[in-house]
Amino acid sequence: MAETVDARGLSCPQPVIMTLDAIKNGQDREIIVLVDTDTSKENVARAAESQGCRVNEAILEGEGYRINITKE
Repeated sequence: MAETVDARGLSCPQPVIMTLDAIKNGQDREIIVLVDTDTSKENVARAAESQGCRVNEAILEGEGYRINITKE
């Protein structure tokens, strides 16, 4: 089961911090991050990759993005 991080409505760096916390402290291998700006999408993806994670997809969903991350 995937952990979901809902960072919609938050400005950077908060979505990045929440994502990094989920990567470091979460028990799930898969993490779904919900954001609502292009900047947050880019920053979250970059932060996840810097931690050795794989960004499987970042798709437009409603008024925001759904980022699917796998911890390696």
